[in-house]
Amino acid sequence: MLSQRIDRLTAGSAKIGCLFNPNGGQARKKLPEIRQVLAQIPGIMVREGTDAATFKTALESLLQAEIDLLVIVAGDGTTHAILAHLFRIFPATDNWPVLMIAPGGTTNMTPFDLGITGKPDQVLRRLQTYLTSRPSSIQLQKRSAFCIQQAGIEKMYGMFFAVGLVARGVKFSRSPVKQVGITGNSYTFLIMLHSVITALTGIFTGRHHADWKPVTMTLTETDGKIHQGTFLFALISASHRILLNMRPYWGKEALPLHVTWVKQQPKRLWRSLWPLLTGQGDKLTESDGYFSHNMQELSLSLDDEYVVDGELYRSNHANEPLRISATAPITFLVV
Repeated sequence: MLSQRIDRLTAGSAKIGCLFNPNGGQARKKLPEIRQVLAQIPGIMVREGTDAATFKTALESLLQAEIDLLVIVAGDGTTHAILAHLFRIFPATDNWPVLMIAPGGTTNMTPFDLGITGKPDQVLRRLQTYLTSRPSSIQLQKRSAFCIQQAGIEKMYGMFFAVGLVARGVKFSRSPVKQVGITGNSYTFLIMLHSVITALTGIFTGRHHADWKPVTMTLTETDGKIHQGTFLFALISASHRILLNMRPYWGKEALPLHVTWVKQQPKRLWRSLWPLLTGQGDKLTESDGYFSHNMQELSLSLDDEYVVDGELYRSNHANEPLRISATAPITFLVV
């Protein structure tokens, strides 16, 4: 049980496992340092994976060893795959090990949101210090994830969902532009800048490039309220912040999923960008094309691409909605 695992962590008797993706954008730059630090953590069981099959095998090996703490050295895409497999094995998160994420990928929104900063080797060094000092207290954070269900597909789990402009940006980032070798916040900033310029050009000229077109969809809340139309983008996040310290949510409900959308032709978009991206959008109204509320669950009907934690998917069944609901909270160690 989770409480017993936490007790063993504070007592210094916990079993530690590490799942490491050496191909991650940040991890590749620090491979010797990461492996050196991991070798210095007594008793840690390290498994490496580079794709869905090896992640699954590595994770199952660590879970069979009944670890108390699972250290993930990877980016958002790998973390997304690990969460999905954990939910398939243990639907109740109380049966999970405590998780800790060292930001090893090209994008690392989940550790950033939890307050885990620095290069992956620096985070692991802090973990090593924490484990050897045997502290009397432990810093934990809890976050829900979300579950996506649709007929004909396996359940998916993640922390960040987007359609429209954001999904177009992720697709663009997979193009030859990625070969420039930039990762992290600099890379994200360049992709975002290109996305914003393209969107504003489309709004002001009335002509959207085919590869950057808005998304047509229907969003339905649990109380039956329907939001239908064409949107620049829509975001659903279990994280409080995303990269570059943006917080494009201003809902007041005490519910775990932050839901924000912007219509295709919003009023005063240029003037609204700062409050929109910093969580200060209280004065942005739905009648002007802006919406942000917190929810427990919702459904989306669309025939378009969407992104979950940096991975691209497509919904081809506009008449069969994506049903998105919050999971039970997951426990993370913060060092």
